[in-house]
Amino acid sequence: MTRPILNLADVVVQSAADTPIPAGLPQGATAERYDLRWGEVASRIGARQLGCNLTVVAPGKRACPFHSHRAEEEMFIILEGSGELRYGAERHPVRAGDIIACPTGGPETAHQIINTGAAEMRYLAISTQSPAEVCEYPDSAKFGAFADGTPGRFRHLGRLADARDYWEGE
Repeated sequence: MTRPILNLADVVVQSAADTPIPAGLPQGATAERYDLRWGEVASRIGARQLGCNLTVVAPGKRACPFHSHRAEEEMFIILEGSGELRYGAERHPVRAGDIIACPTGGPETAHQIINTGAAEMRYLAISTQSPAEVCEYPDSAKFGAFADGTPGRFRHLGRLADARDYWEGE
């Protein structure tokens, strides 16, 4: 049986450069502006409908692109450091002790945490878990459709401009 308790001091932080990125996190090489390091929490304590990881971001970097979710809600708890939250068309300063809610929606709920401080930023990223998700990336006009299930996983990134008529090719 999984132990339902984990101390943050015991979370092993991995880098996207060193290990495969878990399902649901951005895949592929990280760009110069990004620093994707995380430590899995939720599955290690037996969570089934919630995701949680410890995210660590270097000064001047961000963990992921500006994005919104259509199915999964996210919450972030800033543990150490300071930075900025991009949320919709606004920017907000954040610091240790702040709790951030990012509900589902479109560009108006798109979000990104940027470490604008001089030290590493550490935060808990908590989310609901959905078997299917659509993410939108307003800065690049992309979307991602993701589904986990039987008989496998579906992942597709595309551009909104590539839309097709429902009946095309039928």
